[in-house]
Amino acid sequence: MLDPQLSAWRERSDAALAGALPALDIEPKTLHAAMRHAVLLGGKRMRPLLVHASGVLFDADPLVLDAPAVAIELIHAYSLVHDDLPAMDDDALRRGQPTVHVAFDDATAILAGDALQSLAFEVLAAAPVDAAIRVELLRILATAAGASGMCGGQALDLGATGNGGALTLAELEHLHRLKTGALIRAAVRMGALCGGADDDELASLDVYADALGLAFQVRDDILDVEGDSATLGKTAGKDVAQDKATFPALLGMQASRERLAELTQAMRGALAPFGARAEALRALGRLAVERDR
Repeated sequence: MLDPQLSAWRERSDAALAGALPALDIEPKTLHAAMRHAVLLGGKRMRPLLVHASGVLFDADPLVLDAPAVAIELIHAYSLVHDDLPAMDDDALRRGQPTVHVAFDDATAILAGDALQSLAFEVLAAAPVDAAIRVELLRILATAAGASGMCGGQALDLGATGNGGALTLAELEHLHRLKTGALIRAAVRMGALCGGADDDELASLDVYADALGLAFQVRDDILDVEGDSATLGKTAGKDVAQDKATFPALLGMQASRERLAELTQAMRGALAPFGARAEALRALGRLAVERDR
């Protein structure tokens, strides 16, 4: 259960996303329907919440935070559309609904992902901030989404699929710092920049975000073993079936839980200098490690 502040930010982000997406009655209608299917059928909205939670640390205007919050969720949504394709993870279920290529077709899913990525930068380029900040926001998001971030991590993940046991712990954590962690770090940094955070404050938030990204993935891997498809909203047990590189496969369940506890402590330490102002970020850290889906 989200606390009232997080719930309000999620509702705000949902409304902003719906407003940014093309309407269903505009051609090409099938493409627009696929884009809306990918984005608006639920989701934790962790990345938009992180934008708002880091922005509020520095009294950023919510109207300013809407653009990076929407942009980063569109990037995340596009990545899921492509990740679910037969050529990648080949999954039929996402957020309890048919994946985009199942609900439509492979070609439409590819185009929908491409269009969501383009729309993310269109939205961010219109952010109501000074030009220098806008350029930096665009740079942060582009870097996090590309070969040195999310796409690079996905490539490493695909390379390890079928031979997951060959990775060391350091290699596995590097993979997920790119695949999962890069967008999480970008979300936190973009929100803070919109509020005028200085270099020292950004450095502390980077430590928090790095620990959060790994914790999110460790919990995800644990849930793939312990969860069920109905609760998760996606196919459970696929990591084991595909011999993917995961924390439980490498460390075992108990050591994975211990690593999760270490990452929780790292998040707490990184946020300590911010005092009570960082309570929303702490809440999101708890959500990442305690969630059941």
